[in-house]
Amino acid sequence: MARVTPGTWQFEGETAEVWPGRNFPLGATWSEESTNFAVHAPHATGVWLCLFDDEGNETTHPLTEQSLGIWHGALPGVAPGTLYGFRADGPWYPARGLRFNPAKLLVDPYARAVSGQVTVDKAIFGHAQDEPDERDDTDSAPYVPRSVVVRDDFDWGGDTPMRRRYRDTVIYEMHVKGMTALHDRVPEQLRGTYAGLATPAVIDYLRDLGITAVELLPVHQFTSEPAVVDRGLVNYWGYNTLGFFAPHNGYSASGDRGQQVTEFKAMVKAFHDAGIEVILDVVYNHTAEAGPIGPTLSFRGLDDTFYRRADRRPPDPHPDIFGHTERPTDVYWDVTGCGNTVSTDHPMALRLILDSLRYWVTEMHVDGFRFDLLSALTRKGHEVDMRSGLLTTIAQDPILRHVKLIAEPWDTSMDGYLVGELPPEWVEWNDQYRDTMRDFWRGHGAIRTVATRLAGSSDLYADDGRSPYASINFVTAHDGFTLRDLVSYDRKHNRANGEHNRDGTDNNRSWNCGVEGETDDADVIALRRRQAANLMATLCLSNGVPMITAGDERGRTQRGNNNPFCQDNEISWIDWRVDDAWLDIYELTRAALRLRREHPALRQRHWFEGRPTLEGGPKDLAWLHPSGREMTNGDWHDDSLGVVGMFLSGSPLRAPGPRGEQQHDSSFMIWLNAAPYAADVVLPANAWVQSGEVALSTDPDLPAGSPAVAGKRLRLGGRTVVVLRQT
Repeated sequence: MARVTPGTWQFEGETAEVWPGRNFPLGATWSEESTNFAVHAPHATGVWLCLFDDEGNETTHPLTEQSLGIWHGALPGVAPGTLYGFRADGPWYPARGLRFNPAKLLVDPYARAVSGQVTVDKAIFGHAQDEPDERDDTDSAPYVPRSVVVRDDFDWGGDTPMRRRYRDTVIYEMHVKGMTALHDRVPEQLRGTYAGLATPAVIDYLRDLGITAVELLPVHQFTSEPAVVDRGLVNYWGYNTLGFFAPHNGYSASGDRGQQVTEFKAMVKAFHDAGIEVILDVVYNHTAEAGPIGPTLSFRGLDDTFYRRADRRPPDPHPDIFGHTERPTDVYWDVTGCGNTVSTDHPMALRLILDSLRYWVTEMHVDGFRFDLLSALTRKGHEVDMRSGLLTTIAQDPILRHVKLIAEPWDTSMDGYLVGELPPEWVEWNDQYRDTMRDFWRGHGAIRTVATRLAGSSDLYADDGRSPYASINFVTAHDGFTLRDLVSYDRKHNRANGEHNRDGTDNNRSWNCGVEGETDDADVIALRRRQAANLMATLCLSNGVPMITAGDERGRTQRGNNNPFCQDNEISWIDWRVDDAWLDIYELTRAALRLRREHPALRQRHWFEGRPTLEGGPKDLAWLHPSGREMTNGDWHDDSLGVVGMFLSGSPLRAPGPRGEQQHDSSFMIWLNAAPYAADVVLPANAWVQSGEVALSTDPDLPAGSPAVAGKRLRLGGRTVVVLRQT
């Protein structure tokens, strides 16, 4: 491609006529007669469709029709698998959100598949490297991926939405590649792919563990940040989206010319056949184009007002009486920490997000979404607004309001912390649960707060009519220490990330049990495993939805790295070697989830009221002092108290059964001892529970099956969880 005169362009290769087509749907829509192309670029003066053959030769087709800001046209003879992109011309005035540059090949924002990857080169930037306000005319086509024309003919059979209730849900957060990259029972050619996740080695493992839903780290097409590539690393997690409709091609074992779409669907169907839902971690709050001097890959070259601006007017482009013109300065408003924030005030940005969500539900059959930094998308202007366009439209949408909607209820700003504040159709990652439980098991924090989190965090969710299952409980996530590292490191060890250990949080709330990092000390190892078991047992038996981070149940380590977003290697991948696995934690997790699954008393949907369900019966919930009496107000403010008991009455349950019948279950008593020393507790004598047995224990001296008698003493080892079940 070569520039002829300012404002005009001449393209090498063939130029063909295009039928008028139509302005919907956006993207490429294949039919036997023709393929329709439609792209939103309301301020462009010209848009070209660019087709590429297998040798990379480009053929350009001007889109001559524009309606409602959408350029469109239809082309006969375009086969599925055809590679394409767009180029757009128009004004270059960055301070006004106008960054048109026909030298830059643009990925279709609505592409259903993407072929190839971004190669970091100065050509991918729309501006000159040393003059950000000057347009750069280097052709970017050799360095950017292609969009792919996709034909959707997958046979779903009888697959239908599962819509499992939250109280019956156990979430497993995992990375598509990291789950199977080292899995010895997954065929080598399928490791690290969607197809690898669909194998019996993975699905049977999850089902046996007790998982009902997988939450996949981002699978939308993403790319690595130039600064990360410059350090010789890649974006492994995927929180750097390029295409919101395309499954990431790097996770496809079968090809990237549309085969990744079919492979993803086959994976979802395999999970559904096993009774496991699929939830996607989605990143709509920012894109891979970063700040105003980031690369021009898609949105920026079509309509840069897609990104939210700061509260300042661009300078006047006209010279003053002395002939001086103020230098244009583009100021993005960023509460994502990634350079830009998508503006949901922008009608087409909002439309794209909703179209993307509906596509993944209706066409890809996913069961829900976890929204990364949701608070950034709740803005009207710059202010958080619970009636913002995104929240309002999702609540009214007949498709989206029925799927699982999970919020990461914060962004990088102070006013973006929204834990406990979202509308009823949303559930939330509860970081207060995480922090409370981490503190408790390392010997910090107050018993009263622990009790609130165990019972479902009523202080956050009860006042607006939501249930305990509005709380997604977790003690670890992809971001931060793994469970093993949480009990093995006091400090982060992130030097491999190339940022001099400055990245990642310093607020780990961890305890290394006396030695920093891995050790051969048998006593330290035993203590670490017991601490990990305590955290896992507490998580599985708390009211709310438990979320387990992949590999935590078998002692996965990141070697103290609490921000391995750029580590696509064994630091991040699950090591399936049996000799290094904490299989005792696996067995305890499996047993705890089985207890939860088999006993509705451990996953009640109503809030506990601290009073009898029926007159004359036991309280639905009672908190017990080690002496056997109920906790008093003074006990709750005794910060030296490290032992507490939780009595859950199972007969009758407050919630009716599916046909309105009264439900009955065993009663439970859960004892937590976070103190380093053994403690004698008295099991209260009452008319409702005369005898029981240990159902789950992290105390080696109180194994499962040990008897427990009302009115008798029970010795709890230091730092242990013991669960008693009525017999």
